[in-house]
Amino acid sequence: MKELIAKDLLKIHAVFLRPEEPFTWASGIKSPIYCDNRLTLTAPEVRNDIENGLARLVKENYPQAEALFGTSTAGIAHAAITAHILDMPMGYVRSGNKDHGRQNRIEGSLHAGEKVVVVEDLISTGGSVIEVVEALREAGAEVLGIVSIFTYGMQKGLDRLAAANVKNVSLTDFECVVQTAASENYIKAEDVERLIAFRNNPADESWIKT
Repeated sequence: MKELIAKDLLKIHAVFLRPEEPFTWASGIKSPIYCDNRLTLTAPEVRNDIENGLARLVKENYPQAEALFGTSTAGIAHAAITAHILDMPMGYVRSGNKDHGRQNRIEGSLHAGEKVVVVEDLISTGGSVIEVVEALREAGAEVLGIVSIFTYGMQKGLDRLAAANVKNVSLTDFECVVQTAASENYIKAEDVERLIAFRNNPADESWIKT
């Protein structure tokens, strides 16, 4: 599963590795990786692999799940399609309350004590998905955990998830994508160590000169 999804993401450039010409994040940090999992929605074959994979993760890891809730906005479509496969209710959580109407932050029916799984496309430092988990908990849901397409495995993200006492299961991860990229000749074999160094400490840009 991990290698299949890694190949899918690389094929459509949803995950794009460019160690020789780094991207610049909004924070100013130089990054050898660019992720845009929204592209998976426009690639039917890849989308099929991902949604069936997410459904499998939910069934295997959270068999008691009663509903799926997507993160806004990237997780909404994936939550909807996966919920359709599983014949399960679905909703989503906004980044903040609406400023009109009923001023909802959580869209969709949610009952106190309902066992839910959060659907996210990408986890890096974990901040945004944990906000979603906390909003659902405050609304009375029992959050069983998270399923996601891709995770960096950054220590900050791992620490935050642990502190929030929430489990995440991803279809693929940084190590698998990097190793697959090397074996499929998207990058050079010697770039693997540089990419891992970036993941381990994004603020340290010494990997650029390696």
